[in-house]
Amino acid sequence: MRAGPGPEFNGRMNLAPSLILFLSCASLALAAQPKAKSADISKLDPAMGVNQAAAADLDWHDVQAWGVEGREWTGMERLRWFDRFPAEAQKTVTSAVWNLSRDSAGMMVRFKTDATAIHVHYKLAKDRLGMPHMPATGVSGIDLYARNAAGQWRWVQVTKPDKQEVRAEIIKDLAPGFREYAAYLPLYNGVEFLKIGVARGAKFEGLAPRAKPIVFYGTSITHGACASRPGMVHTAILGRRFDRPVVNLGFSGNGRMDPAVGDLLIKVDAAVYVIDCLPNMNATAVRERCVPLVKQIRAAKPDTPIVLVEDRRNTNDWILPSRAKHHDDNHAALREAYATLQKEGVKRLHYIPGDALYGTDTEGATDASHASDLGFMRQADVMEPVLRAALLR
Repeated sequence: MRAGPGPEFNGRMNLAPSLILFLSCASLALAAQPKAKSADISKLDPAMGVNQAAAADLDWHDVQAWGVEGREWTGMERLRWFDRFPAEAQKTVTSAVWNLSRDSAGMMVRFKTDATAIHVHYKLAKDRLGMPHMPATGVSGIDLYARNAAGQWRWVQVTKPDKQEVRAEIIKDLAPGFREYAAYLPLYNGVEFLKIGVARGAKFEGLAPRAKPIVFYGTSITHGACASRPGMVHTAILGRRFDRPVVNLGFSGNGRMDPAVGDLLIKVDAAVYVIDCLPNMNATAVRERCVPLVKQIRAAKPDTPIVLVEDRRNTNDWILPSRAKHHDDNHAALREAYATLQKEGVKRLHYIPGDALYGTDTEGATDASHASDLGFMRQADVMEPVLRAALLR
């Protein structure tokens, strides 16, 4: 039996005078209360709340004073300090690549401190803090790692941004010790400024960017979709495993082996180039662009290893014949290009098959196309031995 309106309804609201008086008083009481403030991340997660007493007694260190890794072309003018590309690239790359290059994907700052709490203060370029398929921690977070006593990188904490300007205590009550930290910058947002805060009197040392990075050129997957946090992209995972700097030139929907990007690649003193553009290409484009791009790099960098990566498979291509054929065709086109380059005598060229980049159980992606944290870890596992061989002189 469906409940109907009460006897007082009768098609119109007949409020008794006493009820009217009650509602009026309640309205006045609500109006007298202070307006609700915007969301406070400390209420969502106390770990992100700033200890007010400690926050008033901090030394703030601007990371621009010593530099971040993943930011090459340092002698060239930039529109924003944390842009991946220099300003002159705006004239040569596509507008889409240029706009995406203003995200800080892959950038990482290192420092040493003996502080028992670490704060960050940074401002994001865009108010879109997260995406439907990717959390704000990955899109806009600062992700902190530290070396343990054995010198291995271990995760510490990530910020959980709820507004464009973030001032947060990432972690407190740390074990005593003067140790090295690495903070990864947002993947799908730009950064206006970034400062690290520690208690006054704590030791602090900014560590300059290291030379000879691994340079990745690719698509939204390289860009970082859909990692839960910036340190979980395969590029970052491999950087920690090799203990090397990384340059992330992933551009969502726009990793297409462009010669204009090639012109920028050859200006980087890379340890190795990883070309992983097939998810944004078809077989025809691969046949047209792969060989010229490799030759463009090889002409300028005769001894730097180059790694070609096949298209990862969408995790649901087992039930989508047209998608499976697309991957088959892409893989065949890249194998043809690789064989042509080998036949022409191109040295130090390496190859990574794509079938198992996300694993073979269909569980490695967030939306069939973009990697989950599991998919990124699996990519790193597949790529690591090939990169290790490429880096051997």
